[in-house]
Amino acid sequence: MEKKDYKISDLVELFFVFFKIGAVTFGGGYAMLPMLERELADKRNWTTKETMLDYYAIGQSTPGIIAVNVATFIGFNKAGLLGATIATAGIVTPSIIIISLIAGCISNFSQIQWVQKALAGINVAVAALLTKSVWEFSKKAVKNIWGLLLLLGAFASMYFFGVESIVVILVSAALGICFSFLSAKKKAQEKKEAES
Repeated sequence: MEKKDYKISDLVELFFVFFKIGAVTFGGGYAMLPMLERELADKRNWTTKETMLDYYAIGQSTPGIIAVNVATFIGFNKAGLLGATIATAGIVTPSIIIISLIAGCISNFSQIQWVQKALAGINVAVAALLTKSVWEFSKKAVKNIWGLLLLLGAFASMYFFGVESIVVILVSAALGICFSFLSAKKKAQEKKEAES
């Protein structure tokens, strides 16, 4: 494993970028995805949108929250194991602070009228962010008719038939591997025919 070159200022920036993302996003891991893409790919060029899409896929299929997993991947790429630890700490620290304040200061927090109204408004905003994210991801991920069919099949199986997401992920991975293998075999055969 190669040694990562970084300065203390890089680690501080890593922590505070992910702290900011964790502090201003509501609605869990999926709601953080547009913010992660904007901050990490568009604004800072720490990664590409294509790599972010790969991180989302890996983060979805590994234990834990997607946004935390993405933070860990980015942190590791920037500054090795220490960077992964600092980025992860940065993204979870705001939630720990907020939950501690709520638990320590206010009883029956969710029963307060203004809290209920604020959360209802936040839910609408999160739904809009997620819709935009899904649209952007589908434009990048669906590259041919087979990808579109897989997308529609995955959606239908989860939405209409209640298939667990882990089953959809495993079946999609298996189909992707099979499609890749068949595609490589077809290309090899076409190359062989062209040479003869």
